Amino acid sequence: MAQKPSIPKGTRDFSPAEVVKRNYIMNTIKSCFTTYGFQPIETPSFENSNTLMGKYGDEGDRLIFKILNSGDFLRKVDDTLYSEKDSGKLTPKISEKALRYDLTVPFARYVVQHQNEIDFPFKRYQIQPVWRADRPQKGRFREFFQCDADVVGSKSLWQEVEFVQLYDAVFNKLNLEGVTIKMNNRKVLSGIAEVIGAEDKLIDFTVALDKLDKIGEDGVKKEMREKSISEDAIEKLQPLFQVSGTASEKLNLLKDLLASSETGMQGVNELEFIVNTISEIGLQTATLEIDVTLARGLNYYTGAIFEVAAPEQVKMGSIGGGGRYDDLTGIFGLKNMSGVGISFGLDRIYLVLEELGLFPETVSANTKVLFINFGEEEALYAMKAVAKLRKEGITAELYPDATKMGKQMSYADKRNIPYTVLAGGNEIQAETYTLKHMKSGEQDAVSFTELRAKLM
Repeated sequence: MAQKPSIPKGTRDFSPAEVVKRNYIMNTIKSCFTTYGFQPIETPSFENSNTLMGKYGDEGDRLIFKILNSGDFLRKVDDTLYSEKDSGKLTPKISEKALRYDLTVPFARYVVQHQNEIDFPFKRYQIQPVWRADRPQKGRFREFFQCDADVVGSKSLWQEVEFVQLYDAVFNKLNLEGVTIKMNNRKVLSGIAEVIGAEDKLIDFTVALDKLDKIGEDGVKKEMREKSISEDAIEKLQPLFQVSGTASEKLNLLKDLLASSETGMQGVNELEFIVNTISEIGLQTATLEIDVTLARGLNYYTGAIFEVAAPEQVKMGSIGGGGRYDDLTGIFGLKNMSGVGISFGLDRIYLVLEELGLFPETVSANTKVLFINFGEEEALYAMKAVAKLRKEGITAELYPDATKMGKQMSYADKRNIPYTVLAGGNEIQAETYTLKHMKSGEQDAVSFTELRAKLM
């Protein structure tokens, strides 16, 4: 008995209708990227393991898909090492490559490798799939597309301002209202760790804080205790858990909390510049909000941090995020190359647009007109018309088999093709076409010129 086919958990097949809708989102994002001066690049789906490992923190490293070496990958493994069954020691011996976890680290590698060919500041966008060995759930997949835009070679905060505008432009063009762009600053988090006496626990502190919306205040405090963050330090954090109000009020709270931290105050000043500038310029659809608990548990952010929340009526995780990474290229040997970038979560944006019914009716994979096949002579007559319509950009097909007309009509109906054309002996003699509207059932004998006009 043949094995029932399946696909790995966390991956998906996409139907024609789904692919067209995904392309609609990607084309919208590409259009905005291009308008803002970003250039496209592509990188390999897999990288050398040492390019990826150690760049995302311990949690991120565990989610990287490793690729086994070709051939007999165990032959070169020492018997003693093999018998220890320590995957941490064994993995580097049997796996030298891994699927990319995101597009940012490969981009940093690209910049370092091609630095002599690049004009800085370099604005690039990249839309490609990434892979994470995560637990699949709604809106979270093991294979998914990221749509990234980054600028390297500039420390100017005008880049952050531009990215807030770019998020707003994309969601406005997608007619997605109610999006919130949450913003914090890694320097603010470093300052908080400093004033509560937990500087040596910065990563543990930020990873736990980043989970506030998922596990709540008690869950965050519990995780912090498990990471040996003192009760005194946790107590000093209490104002952060209750913070609310306008951006100005939140900034004032941070100024009070971080008055003794030079690093922290630098982060507050950067936030204040971005907020004030956006207030002057204005946004079309989105709302910019300061979220003092926003941490994003990635090691490489050093300045502004962004995370985009879907409209409140949709229960969905973040649909975008990013931040500034002043020292990312330094890990590949290129120092003093500041960068900042954002990412759009294509799959989650798709789910949000689907749930809210925001895909335009014109976004369709449907053929516009199907020519019914009555036989060899009639098919040739029909195909000549099909070829002319296609040159005009009209999606047209000829049913390939001269089978029962009912079967052909049923095929058009099931595929939601709005028009069919009947072209038999009488039509050939009169040099006409009988155009039928599938929903109304109305049909008219028309010339090719009239046919083309009705289908345009």
